[in-house]
Amino acid sequence: MGKHPLEWIGTALRWSTGLLAALALFGIMLLTLFDVLGRKFLNNSIPGALEMTEIGMVMVIFGALPLVSWRSEHVVFDSLDPLVPDWLKGMQSRLVHLVCAGVFGLMGWLLMQRAERFAEYGDITVHLQLPLAPVAQLMAWLLMATAAVHAVFVWLPPQTHTHVEQVQENAP
Repeated sequence: MGKHPLEWIGTALRWSTGLLAALALFGIMLLTLFDVLGRKFLNNSIPGALEMTEIGMVMVIFGALPLVSWRSEHVVFDSLDPLVPDWLKGMQSRLVHLVCAGVFGLMGWLLMQRAERFAEYGDITVHLQLPLAPVAQLMAWLLMATAAVHAVFVWLPPQTHTHVEQVQENAP
């Protein structure tokens, strides 16, 4: 059986944003382990551990957004779904993805504007003196990637993207 034309999107998201989120989470775990061990046995914590954890959490949360959206693993309010007629569900799904694409795109654009201001003013973290602009830019790009995922779903027939992931999971 041939590969689904959009299968490469899921693969690309897994190896880019998914890997970013996984590595950031692993880094936070190691940082926390060594910070606790340092406090317990050396009576000294890792300088800037809180700032590094905050940046790592940004990478985990924002890095997971595109992949979670692609897999439709986000929180869904479906209490009223039994009341929606079947003929309307396709339009409802497309409208929801259109709104999500617009909101994520707008948030990404606004965050990119903020990142430019961070760069212009030279904003940095307090302890480690790390520039904030690259972190905000990463957040903005990941929000825009999430918007792109939802934009794809506006044009796909409802539930097609779920099928793509099922095909990938069942592939040898």
